[in-house]
Amino acid sequence: MPAPIIPAMPLQVKSAASRLLSPARRQLAGWWRRQSPARQDRFATLGPLISVMLFLACIIAAFWYLRNEEIERETEGVKRDTEIAQQQLRLRLSENQQQLTQIARDIVNRGIDTAEFRSQANSFARERPEITQIIWLNGRRERRASVSGAGFQTDSQASDSGPDPSLPALLPSGQPNAAELAFQVVKEKRKEHSSAPFSDANGTTVFQLHVPVLDRNVFHGVLVAEYSVDSLLRYYVPSEVSNRHGISVIDSRDQLLFSTVMTMPGQRAQKATIFHEVPMPSLNGLVLRGTGYRTSIGLISNTLFWMVVALSVLTVWMLLGTWKHMRRRLQIQSALINETNFRRAMENSMLTGMRAMDMESRISYVNPAFCAMTGFSEAELIGRKPPFPYWPPDRYEENARLLQQEVQGRSPAGGAEVKVMRKDGTIFDARMYVSPLIDPKGKQTGWMTSMTNITEAKRVRDQLSASHERFTTVLEGLDAAVSVLSVQQNELLFANRSYRLWFGADPSGHAMLAGSQLPSDSGNAVDEYTGLPAAHLTEVGSDPREVFVESLQMWFDVRARYLQWTDGRLAQMLIATDITSRRHAEEQQALAAAKSQVTSRLMTMGEMASSVAHELNQPLTAITNYCNGMVSRVRDDNIRKEDLLTALEKTAKQAQRAGQIIHRIRNFVKRSEPQRQLSSAPEIVEDAVELAGIELRRRNVAIHTYVAQRLPQLLVDPILIEQVLMNLLKNAAEAIDNASLPVSRRHIELRVVPKHTPELGGHVEFSVTDMGPGLPDEVIERMYEAFFSTKADGMGIGLGLCRSIVESHQGRIRAENLYNGAAIVGCRFAFTIPVDIPRPEPSGTALNTAATP
Repeated sequence: MPAPIIPAMPLQVKSAASRLLSPARRQLAGWWRRQSPARQDRFATLGPLISVMLFLACIIAAFWYLRNEEIERETEGVKRDTEIAQQQLRLRLSENQQQLTQIARDIVNRGIDTAEFRSQANSFARERPEITQIIWLNGRRERRASVSGAGFQTDSQASDSGPDPSLPALLPSGQPNAAELAFQVVKEKRKEHSSAPFSDANGTTVFQLHVPVLDRNVFHGVLVAEYSVDSLLRYYVPSEVSNRHGISVIDSRDQLLFSTVMTMPGQRAQKATIFHEVPMPSLNGLVLRGTGYRTSIGLISNTLFWMVVALSVLTVWMLLGTWKHMRRRLQIQSALINETNFRRAMENSMLTGMRAMDMESRISYVNPAFCAMTGFSEAELIGRKPPFPYWPPDRYEENARLLQQEVQGRSPAGGAEVKVMRKDGTIFDARMYVSPLIDPKGKQTGWMTSMTNITEAKRVRDQLSASHERFTTVLEGLDAAVSVLSVQQNELLFANRSYRLWFGADPSGHAMLAGSQLPSDSGNAVDEYTGLPAAHLTEVGSDPREVFVESLQMWFDVRARYLQWTDGRLAQMLIATDITSRRHAEEQQALAAAKSQVTSRLMTMGEMASSVAHELNQPLTAITNYCNGMVSRVRDDNIRKEDLLTALEKTAKQAQRAGQIIHRIRNFVKRSEPQRQLSSAPEIVEDAVELAGIELRRRNVAIHTYVAQRLPQLLVDPILIEQVLMNLLKNAAEAIDNASLPVSRRHIELRVVPKHTPELGGHVEFSVTDMGPGLPDEVIERMYEAFFSTKADGMGIGLGLCRSIVESHQGRIRAENLYNGAAIVGCRFAFTIPVDIPRPEPSGTALNTAATP
């Protein structure tokens, strides 16, 4: 905005005006005249802007003052209503306490019985909806009589004798509950006392008022009035108070018990901003809290306020627009001055040397960078013709030929690499680019040449070439096959010696090793115009995989990664390492492990041979006795057909029992490949316990089995899991028998339960717990080592094999001693099998409990 034009005034008027101005105003006027027009325009724009901002500040301050005044008024209202509610509750509780005290006096003075007490209590409770029940307890806290309040049904109506059933005498932690504590306080202090709040059998939050029954200061019991907290607030907080503000009850842990403000389902509750708390009149730790809400939110929606804001915003916007326009004008004025300076500074700051020649090959311009490269000053170069002073003497003919090509317009598009001599005689490599100089009329006036020092770049390029040669030599010497395949063109870009030896120069070997890891050409992973790779492919790799090449009878460990080739194409690099020897070793190790499992089962059955023979001897002896009895009775012709059939059925049953024992042992010890299948945990446990029962009965050890209900199916080899259970049960029985423990400790517990932990996720846990002597710490640390055993005749492969079986099923096995104080009272082995269960249900049932025969 231009400065205002002030018309000239007569000298007399100016003198009068000067005399009237104060010294401060004269100084301000002088300061204003000394400013430039641009600064005057800027100050002229900022003045109205500051005025508008001050006006907005006044409006905001006024509304802030009104808001604070409203909050103070609302706070006083919340405080007043909260104290009114407290007073109403105090009056009601005091009146009830006086009535209960009168009933207690009547019990002592008049000797009323339980019937008359019920009559008075019914009359008392009928008019007081806040009371849930009234109980008369004697000095031993035994109930004499009780009455339920109107609308309440409690367990107290079932019986009027015995201990007070309102709450258990002790909490699960062993501490007395709220009612018991209140009874003890009244018994000790001989005065009324209120209990802490608690939840009754119906889930209602209540507290009890205990009034002592005293005869000449001798304690004969208490009268208990149980109050419902929500009924107290519902019936005795005045409606005008609850309509204005929310009244709620808070316990000592700052948890909300009841509030007069109810929120409908799905409705979002308004957040309270004003609170006032007073203690509950019952002196039981409860707090009455009054809540209030701001009501001045709609104040700023006043039409006048928004009109003022809109006008202020419009004024600020116009002033800012004028200010921006003035700044733009000043920028345009200085742009012409800065343009020339910028061009000159850019030419002087360039690291590339610039040289201009006219049509006669005379140097007409050089920049400081060109002078710095050659060491010659601008005066020494301007006006010079070939040969130029920076040409090496031995390259005059070559440089003259290149200059002739430049003048004729036949300079290479990629520039020419030349040797340049400095003023001190040193030579460096440079690359020169030539382009014609065209004036505004389209006429060529000369040539512009740019020169770059490439000495360092050439040295780095030579080093990179040598490094690439060394890297290629290393790749050629690798025993692994390394290949790079273009994804789009299916072209083999690189293959080292090992790849060419195994697959030749055919890209099909790369595709065979890559398998499904090679992307399809029909996708959008590659730009069909530029051939650039997709970003997500080059940023991630792929998991290693093992591939068998049938034509070579070899196994390879293949690792693949996508990369951007030197020409920008998407390529896949593969590194295939020969792992045939390792796979053969793994196969031999697996066969050895399978043999170890069968050997372990055979050893287990060998150790149980005597027990198995005894087990089979019982049904075979029974069969012999039945057969001899039938033969003798048939010879004497002293047997009926029905008796003969009965004896034959018993004989067949004993033979079937012997066959089942042999079949179960055969399935356990036979050699077979591991076959994982969906198996039932109860069936596995049942078979293992039945086989182990032979050894347990021989050693006079009892077993107790617990299997949880609704267990998920296990994807396992059932024979191997039975082998683990058999080994653990046999070890536990041997530990108990070798320690010669008494009958009270000669038992084993087998438990199968589902569990869920953050570390293991969902799993089923099998645990075997015995009451034996336990294991020393050094044995627990080494028990899984091969050929380590604490038995004189042990081979030390049982627990190691159990661990291998469990870990092959992705499970874990652990052992721990059980302690009673510092004494070891048993040992517990547990192993887990992972399953897909979000949260297991611990409820279960004992499927089998076997005791020592």
